[in-house]
Amino acid sequence: MQNEGYTIKRIVSVVGGQLIGNQSDTIIVKDILFDSRLLVDAENTLFFALSGGRNDGHKYINDLYEKGVKAFVVNENYVKNGCDDAVFIAVDDTLSALQKLAAYHRSLFDIPVVGITGSNGKTVVKEWLYQILSPSMSVCRSPKSYNSQIGVPLSVWQMNSSNEVAVFEAGISRPGEMEKLRDIIKPTIGVFTNIGPAHGKNFKDIQQKIEEKIKLFDGVKNLIFCMDIVEIADIVVKNVKNSFTWSKIDKGANLFVSSIEISENSKISAIFRGKTISITIPFIDDASIENAINCWCVALLLGLPNDVIAERMAHLEAVEMRMELKAGVRNCLIINDSYNNDRNALAIALDFMNAQHHDNKVLILSDILQSELKEEDLYKNVAQLIENKGVDTFIGIGESLCSSFRAKQRGAEKSSLPKIHLNRKIQSYFYESTSDFLANHPMKMFENQIVLLKGARSFEFERIMKVLQQKSHETILEINLDNLVKNLNYYRGKLKKDTKMMVMVKAFAYGSGNYEVSNVLAFHHVDYLTVAYADEGVELRHKGIKLPIMVMTPETNTFDIIIKHGLESDIYSFRCLSQLEDAINQLDTELKEPVGIHIKVDTGMHRLGFLPDDIDALIERIKANPKIKIMSVFSHFATSDMPEEDAFVMHQVEQFELMSQKIIKAFPYKIIRHMLNTAGITRFTEYQYDMVRLGIGVYGVPVCDEDRGKLHNVMSLKSTIKQIKEYGPGETIGYGRHGKITKLSRIAVIPIGYADGLRRELGNGNACFWVNGKAAPIVGNVCMDLTMIDVTGIDCQEDDTAVLFDDNHPIEIIANACHTIPYEIMTRISQRVKRIYVKE
Repeated sequence: MQNEGYTIKRIVSVVGGQLIGNQSDTIIVKDILFDSRLLVDAENTLFFALSGGRNDGHKYINDLYEKGVKAFVVNENYVKNGCDDAVFIAVDDTLSALQKLAAYHRSLFDIPVVGITGSNGKTVVKEWLYQILSPSMSVCRSPKSYNSQIGVPLSVWQMNSSNEVAVFEAGISRPGEMEKLRDIIKPTIGVFTNIGPAHGKNFKDIQQKIEEKIKLFDGVKNLIFCMDIVEIADIVVKNVKNSFTWSKIDKGANLFVSSIEISENSKISAIFRGKTISITIPFIDDASIENAINCWCVALLLGLPNDVIAERMAHLEAVEMRMELKAGVRNCLIINDSYNNDRNALAIALDFMNAQHHDNKVLILSDILQSELKEEDLYKNVAQLIENKGVDTFIGIGESLCSSFRAKQRGAEKSSLPKIHLNRKIQSYFYESTSDFLANHPMKMFENQIVLLKGARSFEFERIMKVLQQKSHETILEINLDNLVKNLNYYRGKLKKDTKMMVMVKAFAYGSGNYEVSNVLAFHHVDYLTVAYADEGVELRHKGIKLPIMVMTPETNTFDIIIKHGLESDIYSFRCLSQLEDAINQLDTELKEPVGIHIKVDTGMHRLGFLPDDIDALIERIKANPKIKIMSVFSHFATSDMPEEDAFVMHQVEQFELMSQKIIKAFPYKIIRHMLNTAGITRFTEYQYDMVRLGIGVYGVPVCDEDRGKLHNVMSLKSTIKQIKEYGPGETIGYGRHGKITKLSRIAVIPIGYADGLRRELGNGNACFWVNGKAAPIVGNVCMDLTMIDVTGIDCQEDDTAVLFDDNHPIEIIANACHTIPYEIMTRISQRVKRIYVKE
């Protein structure tokens, strides 16, 4: 998020802070940072130590100082520890200071600024406006979905003297937030896309939500909205003086949409200032048509001729809202973030790549086709990103990248010096086109790497993706990493600030992929991971996961492996303890510190664990062995999700209190205690002790009524229709002829079977897939690799998607049909099913 720079003294005067430490004014701030993991240019960065919830940016100051950051905005009660040549700006509230600085920065620009809000469509309208305006204007816009109390200041901070128009989106989740965003954005043109139930729980009703959202538009020259959305129109008319309306019904609107003709595209005709004008867009759904009309209105207000608008809107591209992480050839990981190719999106994607903790990082980048910067300045900026983000191999595709970075282009008669140099440690290759790359790059070089694809749509990077991704069949399990984090934060919100979080990643992270999920959890600062068996923990260590890992069910011959890989055993019996001691004795000369263990006590689950009569002898054994250190003592609830068994829960708490107190009092060091599982975190929060263990809840499955409707789905299982055929009455489908056809029917075959984890109990109409929003019952028996579904009456064709469970079709429905629990459905999904990880 760069601009031309501010001195420290100027920033102090803007935010109203007190200068502490280094009083020199030599630092020029061009970058502002609130997340220590996203550092790019230490020399010119000002770090805002934001505090909120369970996290506090102040604890990352020393680490950032070691990396070269010398300027910090801190709360006034912050006590400086070292960092002698750094400068600190002490303020009452660091978030407020960030917003003040951004608001001041915005005030320096006298250009049209478009502010967008609404329940849906904000990001699409913003991105489409960029596509429409950027060929002839320098456009500053929000990166991705940066529309929050933090995201908006970071977006506005990007504004620079070359910009001719800016487009920012603003989102709120509760009353009182929009005024702050309005003062930062100060829009001259407003767009109210629509209104719906999203983020509605903190508002009394839809009227209050609209009234809060329109506060963004105080003082705008024109507010664009659809008169046909009555709830918005009624409130806007009363509260906003200047508006630009559009309507499909009211001919008095500024833009009266007279007709919409839908075929392969949508032709939209309208009356504007007494003349008939039209546009055609390459989309036919209602949401896209609505978003396009809003964009049309903005372009008209900015004075673009309609023939120019129409030509550009005819080539609108779909807005890719998320990155995908997939398994690739030769043990590679592939991040597909094509079609969203600008400097800010590149920075975000590189941060995501770094979060995967891979030692060998490859960036494949196409020419950046739309930028407000001059080409040389743009690619100097890109070069700095590549170096600062730790890219090991850079592959540039396109004539501009070739001319900017490469000394001699293929086929050139004379050698010329490159304009931009990369660090010599970075391997670099340049190709003039995607075809050139595919024909000439040695593909066997892609091995044990993480590869980020960032390409403009015209470069067709899907061709590269097709070559690099691991070949697998057309059934996929999609894992939404953003929703995983939302669930993590939901449960964190129930805890005290100092309570630690342990997350279960056993059983292949409940089927979702233990390495990929563990990476995300590590990035978001969980304190512990838990696996069932040693080999799961060893795999995570081999892939670079450094978090403490507890092994819940150590097997007899694995204690030496556990110790060597820095894992921590769950010790639940004296036999188990003896096996650990034997391993310690064998590895004695290799041990640099005591081996950490976790003591499990049996308080009523009656599975594994020490009983009350064992505790004295256990304490004596461990005290006698200085090579063992107790990290935690814990137990497991049997009925925390069953209100009718709450009395038994309290019995377990009492037992745990007695046994754990005896253990922690016997040792001179701190021993963590933990009792709560997922249901316990919600229903028995008062017994959170020092740490909690989060399991299936983080994967989006509620285990108690209190959490229903509050979690976000993480996993979606999808397949693809391979063939569709028609059968008449009397025909039968599948093994055993159990699928009976009683009327003319269309039967589709999809490549998923019980070898993929689709339970046979779901056959013969006991469950359905969802095809284009319609239920398609399973016909006949589920086969090993294939399943047949009835798509009679459904508008579908071969290669369409068939969904078993997703955001709209809960996995619990499938579990109930199998008379089991979601845990079993999730963990039975075969590893031959391709996992795709998505992130906005």
